[in-house]
Amino acid sequence: MATESGARPHKAGAFDIRLIIALLIGVYGVILTVMGIGFTSDADLEKAAGVNINLWAGIGMLVVAALFIIWAKVRPLLVPAETETDGTAPAAGE
Repeated sequence: MATESGARPHKAGAFDIRLIIALLIGVYGVILTVMGIGFTSDADLEKAAGVNINLWAGIGMLVVAALFIIWAKVRPLLVPAETETDGTAPAAGE
């Protein structure tokens, strides 16, 4: 039984897929940045034509993760307060 109690939509919060993607990209970005700063040998630099690719890829991933977080904060997803049914399935308890 649906009631009109003035329920308003709310933000998706932690379940926003953009935040989950930002978390995953951010974790990999931190790992690559640490690897690029502390664990890159001269042989690794020679293989990559003198570019510390782990460092640059890690920084790029951190920037992308930050952009996803900003996007999620500026344009949050709104979840409707109640879902609408088309009347074909009986409601719970009927």
